[in-house]
Amino acid sequence: MERRNALKTMAMAAAGLVSLPAWANGWTRATVQTGKPLLPAVAEALLAEVAETILPATETPGAKALGVHQFIQKIVTDCLEPSAQQTLSKGLTAVESLAQQTYGKAFAAGDAGQRMDVLKTMEQSADADQKAFFGMVKGLTIRGYLTSEYVMTNLTHFEFAPGRYHGCVPVKQKPISAKE
Repeated sequence: MERRNALKTMAMAAAGLVSLPAWANGWTRATVQTGKPLLPAVAEALLAEVAETILPATETPGAKALGVHQFIQKIVTDCLEPSAQQTLSKGLTAVESLAQQTYGKAFAAGDAGQRMDVLKTMEQSADADQKAFFGMVKGLTIRGYLTSEYVMTNLTHFEFAPGRYHGCVPVKQKPISAKE
């Protein structure tokens, strides 16, 4: 009986391995999207500006161009507890109100220096919620940027399966010294 079960398990595993590439290749951004997004469009645009302020575009694309704000939203929605979702929503509200109080205009309308001042103020704030928001968004922005397809393929040259075998490589023999 055990032999029959082992053969059945092996056949199912082989069928799964054969069908896996066809199933995984059909993934697109639209098919991975589940449910409604955590943030409304206005808040998502503000999150994109915050991420862009943390990692702006230089000769490489910035966080906004690589969709890091969508990564942040996906991680907070799917992987973190509801308190983190509230921290994100409240923090974005705090960013906008702090920008209005300090500069009299929206965060997105400010220049790079004004935006950095708002985020530095939040980072150094005595309010634990603002510090938690900034720490979470900064960490997720860096993680999202470094694991983006652009950075992994163009900057770090990540290879999914390393370990090449070079069978025919000329080897130079070290000359033997008299002391050896």
